[in-house]
Amino acid sequence: MSSPAAEPTADAVRDALAAVADPADAIHLQRFFKTGRGEYGEGDVFIGVRVPATRAVAKRFAGLPLSEIDQLLDSPIHEHRLAGLIILNAAMARAVKPRVNGLAAQRDIVDLYLAAVRRGRVNNWDLVDVSAENILGPWLLERPRELLFDLAAADSLWERRVALLTTFAFIKSGDATTTLALSERLLTDRRDLIQKAVGWMLREVGKRVDRALLLDFLDRHAAEMGRTALSYATEHLESAVRQHYRDVPRR
Repeated sequence: MSSPAAEPTADAVRDALAAVADPADAIHLQRFFKTGRGEYGEGDVFIGVRVPATRAVAKRFAGLPLSEIDQLLDSPIHEHRLAGLIILNAAMARAVKPRVNGLAAQRDIVDLYLAAVRRGRVNNWDLVDVSAENILGPWLLERPRELLFDLAAADSLWERRVALLTTFAFIKSGDATTTLALSERLLTDRRDLIQKAVGWMLREVGKRVDRALLLDFLDRHAAEMGRTALSYATEHLESAVRQHYRDVPRR
């Protein structure tokens, strides 16, 4: 009789990532993700695994227990945290399937994710962008969303970006209300990664929900918006319309 397969572990994920790591890529990635002193990713450590390879490793460990995922999220290595989030996404996708009815599992996943966010472990734009809409998005789709306004009021740049990027899930379901409300709250936040997130989500409102909602927001707020947010928000508008909003006198 064959023995049962061993349960996957965080150590096994780390070993699999190490096997495909490239030191030359590590140097490039540390520059790309701004890990220098005073930069937004200061102190982050890379071993040199590109995203497709990280995804391939994560796919092999889709059944990793939450306790082991949490170990990955606490790692100082960026690719360990990224792999952990991708695996967590897969766990959430399974838990929200109608035939599963995994409400308790969803809550455990959300609690683990929020704890990692608040511990500062979801701490670069790729980590936020790969996870927020996939984990908090499904959970909050039919629930009150005060949590996102609390995150948007946090001192942490990453918590504020999590709040905005979570709303991508709502936009894809045809609901722009939370995106517009959070964008108003964060309109004067001049951190580059918040500016880009605000503009990006507003652009998606215009593309996926209703162009009129985007134009109304711009009519009311273009004068207060930073150049980066405005550029992103108007990127897919006609040239003359885009120029109109960019010519609005700044407040």
